[in-house]
Amino acid sequence: MKRLLVLSTAIGGMAAPALADVNLLSWGGAYGNSHLEAYAKPFTAETGITVIMSDADNPATPIKAQVEANNVSIDVASVEYADAVRLCDEGALEVLDPAMLVAAEDGTAAEDDFIEGAITECFVATDVYSMVLAFNDTAFPDAKPASPADFFDLEAFPGKRTMRRGAKFNLELALMADGVPAAEVYEVLATPEGVDRAFAKLDSIKPEVIWWEAGAQPPQLLADGEVSMAYAFNGRIFNAAQADGQPFEIIWDGQIYEMEGWVIPRGAPNMEQALEFVAWTTAPAPQARAAEFISYGPPRRSAAAMVGNIEGTDQPMGPNLPTFEENMTNALGSDLEFWVDRDGELNERFNSWVAG
Repeated sequence: MKRLLVLSTAIGGMAAPALADVNLLSWGGAYGNSHLEAYAKPFTAETGITVIMSDADNPATPIKAQVEANNVSIDVASVEYADAVRLCDEGALEVLDPAMLVAAEDGTAAEDDFIEGAITECFVATDVYSMVLAFNDTAFPDAKPASPADFFDLEAFPGKRTMRRGAKFNLELALMADGVPAAEVYEVLATPEGVDRAFAKLDSIKPEVIWWEAGAQPPQLLADGEVSMAYAFNGRIFNAAQADGQPFEIIWDGQIYEMEGWVIPRGAPNMEQALEFVAWTTAPAPQARAAEFISYGPPRRSAAAMVGNIEGTDQPMGPNLPTFEENMTNALGSDLEFWVDRDGELNERFNSWVAG
């Protein structure tokens, strides 16, 4: 893990009283920057509690390792929804009381303000993100790809592809590209025939795929011209296009959306400060602010209306969010229970398939 930042405050020109740190583990990149600007900096400014921020390719992995070794240094971490449920079931996370969360500005209780499923026994959502297809506009001067089927059409849309190394998201995408409606994907994937069908579809482009493991890789591969199309986190593609001026286009058709949020590892060294950080950062205003830095939708209903322009511009952020109405036309919600139950076996098969 690489240390990104140490934040501290001073009051009246004098050093603030020594308070315990919050050791925050995030994902780096544009997403990590949204945590820094919308959460860590203002939290420190208001509370005087230092936030030490680090990143990992997948924070769930070091959480599990630290808890098993009984040597926990992480206080709060950002993890994917399915990983939060799995780690909670394994006893690796602290149980969180929803009563500690901040109510909406109109007094609505937090539990009623968050969208369905955003609060679980050990998890509080911070954002709704999605896996989307994207392409370098310069690679296709004429007809533009517009669907999952186009991603798999190497004749009409030539060039290498990049996809996340793992079963999750890829199997669902393959079935949608093969003609399965989004609403039926998990029903089909729950059968042996459906899994075979998904892998058969992936076989059709396997020689042209570059597998990625870190979220920063797909936009870099697109920018370098090593691939013409990518399957990536929507926020990474948005940031590369918005902040870096890359000629990238997002295909919202077939997006697979999921929530991400905070967990506290069992045995976190600064539990009191960790709880304060989770409660403060999941209030409506900070969540809306985070969405202005990266195009992930806030999971609190009251926060959605508070999202303003893209940071540093006069352009509204709304149309760039996965939860924007037009972007949800053929969207698929990642099935938590499916992946909690089948993650191990499907990833084992996927890894064997990649190596074969």
